Amino acid sequence: MTEQDEVGQARIESRAKALTAEEKENGVDDAQALAEAVLAESDERGADRTGAPGGVLEERRSEDTVDLTE
Repeated sequence: MTEQDEVGQARIESRAKALTAEEKENGVDDAQALAEAVLAESDERGADRTGAPGGVLEERRSEDTVDLTE
């Protein structure tokens, strides 16, 4: 196993041990598999900072999200 593989495995194991409150509440059958999926999605998002999940990038300004007439 390469050093990079060891780092990746350690990262997955760390994430599997640190379930979120929502994950704990809903129950997780396979924390290792969940950690791998979460980290893979996170890595994908990090690789393309201009993209968004599902390929839809929504650009709004703060004045587009708040009613300023009040």
